[in-house]
Amino acid sequence: MAPDPQPGTLAPTGDADADRLLNENPLALLIAMLLDQQIPIEWAFRGPAVLLERLGHLDAATIAATDPAVLDEAFREKPALHRYPAAMAKRAHALCTHIVAELDGDPARVWTEATSGVDLRARLESLPGFGPEKAMIFTAVLGKRMGVTPRGWRTAAGPFGDAQPRSVADIDGPEALARVREWKKQQKAAGKTKQQ
Repeated sequence: MAPDPQPGTLAPTGDADADRLLNENPLALLIAMLLDQQIPIEWAFRGPAVLLERLGHLDAATIAATDPAVLDEAFREKPALHRYPAAMAKRAHALCTHIVAELDGDPARVWTEATSGVDLRARLESLPGFGPEKAMIFTAVLGKRMGVTPRGWRTAAGPFGDAQPRSVADIDGPEALARVREWKKQQKAAGKTKQQ
């Protein structure tokens, strides 16, 4: 059983309220990670706060029971939550449906019931919209920012578990965001990926 998590230190958005939501609401954190592709980090991780404002809640069971057209509208409303709002609305709905069906509506069970880093990463990879790299990054977010450190979590996080500022897992404020962004820019210029 994983230890009780510490207060989170994730701060990627530049908005104190949006960051607080990420650190206090497990579903917000999962949805933000789901959105984190093909858009800036701040935009992705601010998404749950915007969604909360538009829906009036961030509850997995309620979202799972929501008419997909209503969710689609919430994602499309300007400013849109993502470059591909329709696709992301479907993924968020699928994620919440999975959480209800497999975890009795409690998203935190993905990590609170993990018995090891390997188990945690496997649980994350089973979530709709979470491939291997996203699961590794989220494992690192949990370990570095949320105090969720089951045995072997750094190994399960792959390169994202190291000290190099390479992902959202390394962001605890604006300076850290700038370091991650600069590192990614250098990697891209060198023809390397964020895992190298």
